Amino acid sequence: MITRKAMRPRDVANQISECITEGNMENILDFFHSDYLMSFPPTESPKSGLDTIKTSFQPFIDAKAKLISNVTGELINGDIALLQADWSIVDTQGNVMGEGASTEVLKQREDGSWQYFIDCPLGLPLINK
Repeated sequence: MITRKAMRPRDVANQISECITEGNMENILDFFHSDYLMSFPPTESPKSGLDTIKTSFQPFIDAKAKLISNVTGELINGDIALLQADWSIVDTQGNVMGEGASTEVLKQREDGSWQYFIDCPLGLPLINK
């Protein structure tokens, strides 16, 4: 199997989409930092760790789904990037399995490739005052 990397932050989701199609969970996991944190849904406490990724992506692999991501904003400062994206996941019949507008923080690795560090697939969680 091909080992995919993303050399620009905006390319990470597209590479993950290819991995979903290939059923390559190990490569999907490689796109997430070991200290990864996800806020999903934003009304629940954040989740961390790579097991979160396995649980989140296995149904999409099983459905041979396609992740479609349209990056709408990107700001890079050294080895840190902040992205906004509109995304959807569709099955082979074109049915939408999920969609949203995300806020993401990515980190660059020593080899120049990028991986998710913080992911808020439905935007940032609200502050309860």
